Amino acid sequence: MPVRVRCSRGHAVALRAATSAVSLFVVGALVAACDSSSSESASAPSSSAVASEPANPAAQVAQPLPDNAVDNAVGELDGLIDSLMKSTKIPGLAVAVVHGGEAVYAKGFGVAEVGTDREVGPDTVFPLASMSKPIGSTVIARLVTDNVVGWDTPVAENLPGFALSDPWVTSHVTIGDMYAHRSGLPDHAGDKLEDMGYDRAQIIERLRYLPLDPFRISYAYTNFGLTAAAESAARKAGTDWDALSENMIYGPLGMTHTSSRFADFEAESDRVVGHVEVDGEWVKTPEQRDPDAQAPAGGVSSSVNDVARWMAMVLANGSHNGAQLIDPDALLPAITPQVISSHPSSPEARAGNYGYGFNVSVTEGGRTQMSHSGAFLMGAGTSVLFLPSADVAIVALSNASPIGAVDALTGEFADLVQFGEVRHDWRTLYAGAYASISEPSGDLVGDQSPTNPAPAQPLSDYVGNYRNDVYGPAVVRESDGTLVLGMGPNGVTTHDLTHWDGDTFTFTLRNENAALGSVSKVTFTGPGMTENGSGARRMVIEYYDDESSDGVFIRSDR
Repeated sequence: MPVRVRCSRGHAVALRAATSAVSLFVVGALVAACDSSSSESASAPSSSAVASEPANPAAQVAQPLPDNAVDNAVGELDGLIDSLMKSTKIPGLAVAVVHGGEAVYAKGFGVAEVGTDREVGPDTVFPLASMSKPIGSTVIARLVTDNVVGWDTPVAENLPGFALSDPWVTSHVTIGDMYAHRSGLPDHAGDKLEDMGYDRAQIIERLRYLPLDPFRISYAYTNFGLTAAAESAARKAGTDWDALSENMIYGPLGMTHTSSRFADFEAESDRVVGHVEVDGEWVKTPEQRDPDAQAPAGGVSSSVNDVARWMAMVLANGSHNGAQLIDPDALLPAITPQVISSHPSSPEARAGNYGYGFNVSVTEGGRTQMSHSGAFLMGAGTSVLFLPSADVAIVALSNASPIGAVDALTGEFADLVQFGEVRHDWRTLYAGAYASISEPSGDLVGDQSPTNPAPAQPLSDYVGNYRNDVYGPAVVRESDGTLVLGMGPNGVTTHDLTHWDGDTFTFTLRNENAALGSVSKVTFTGPGMTENGSGARRMVIEYYDDESSDGVFIRSDR
């Protein structure tokens, strides 16, 4: 359901608020489309530029920065963070700022886990969620630098068996297309398959069953499209993505507490626990998010001290310690617009753009800005923002399910750098944009069960094997007088079905793509549903009726 967000000057834009917490990184693109935007990026002259070269008019900004802009903005951070922690009560937060090639601010606040005294510090490790995408993009840029792959290398070239529903698109979709989310795959394609227990290879294999929008002119955020591209690149490099990331970026930059493996995150002694909000209180998440299946898109864990090293490299145009780790020509496509991600809502508004793993656009100060947010419904909110023309970047990591707090903080900081004051109420804007993801999904949410429901058929009429091309097999079995729905590989994900009315049952769920209290209908239909008990012919599951599939599971054992 779209959420309308009104920006400071009254320009309304629609945020596609998918139930997946990971989808919230698109909030950056949303704010980019507002006149008061602060979620984009800018190009600054290269540090290696010759002083005598003529100025590039396309890189100029009419409004100069305030005196001591970055130092003054950094000086405001403690106060901003203190008020943010008090107003949101989020358990833990870590923040770092890079300027002049080094971290000029790196602090932790609050606790890593409620009910303990484990304080958050600048080396505390957090899951980055979708902030993994820009970091992974620099891994690809390093491969481009080394001539292992190009941004224009087809995914299928190095990923045997890869296919989409259109053979022409299959052979032409490139690594860059997937990193720009312009393949035509549906929004968040494959995310629900991950929740069902499918692994990375199984999910990528099932992308072939999904419908496609027009190639290269449609923007739809897809974790597993990007993951397929990363997997293809890693195979060309002769290794797996986790090792590739370590060898290409984490190791060379000295990011000693950074990994793309969930097991490494769990092994860190100084790491956070995710938290969710229940009845106004932050409590430990019922299940820590394991994002290994989509590691290139959302599986990095790191500290702000480590992320600061990466931010410094990006601001230095791929340089680290005087050496060119990434060629500027390989990095430039990633941090410049490749597709419109959010169209202007009015003639005077600006578009939001996406590069290769980075949100890219122009602020009201006329400065290019790169950014990306990350969010896990099960307890992570992250944000990184670059203003290259001011030679500054900020990262904010939290261990709370996304409420817009970290995004608001980076937006406030960007205002302070550019204007010397916080010009807009980023906290209200982002809180409103994120609010919908904590709302339960399903047509029956909040409804009371019928007082006099129509009776169900004998439970044996519903028992059987069903199948959907996208979501695979499903089995309905009877257990102790009730129906149980099993889905995913070997029926690993189970739901107890509760009778609602007639041939309609329900189940509740909570996972990375469904908030607490979500309810799905399960309706059995078909010519066999008669009084003679000949049985159901198909099952329609509301929760899986989305852009990827019609939610219809056909009986396969008759």
